[in-house]
Amino acid sequence: QVPLVESGGVLVQPGGSLTLSCTASGRTLGNVAMGWFRQAPGKEREFVAAINWSGHSTYYTDSVKGRFTTSRDNAKNTLYLTMNNLKSEDTAVYYCAAHRTGTSFTDVVQTPPQNLNWGQGTQVTVSS
Repeated sequence: QVPLVESGGVLVQPGGSLTLSCTASGRTLGNVAMGWFRQAPGKEREFVAAINWSGHSTYYTDSVKGRFTTSRDNAKNTLYLTMNNLKSEDTAVYYCAAHRTGTSFTDVVQTPPQNLNWGQGTQVTVSS
């Protein structure tokens, strides 16, 4: 397993913006697809966004389309999730995930969670 580390989660007001980061130590992430998931209190973990190995293709769940953008800087071995116009329903622990071998965002979307590499999560709270 590749240890992934998320950062950037904070308390933010509704309508605000935030960027989360995800890095890996000991291994390059530049050759696999990655994604973001979130888990709100009392709810199951849900898919948020995915990106292919190069960063040229992305995919989002409907509830965040037009508000969230995922990107990556393979030279810095870092994945990002930029969140705009945040809503209270975006409050959750956000996790990054890396596919072990796949390069397409579909690999992240279609792979069972137990077959992805996960970070420990970072808390995002949207509240006034």
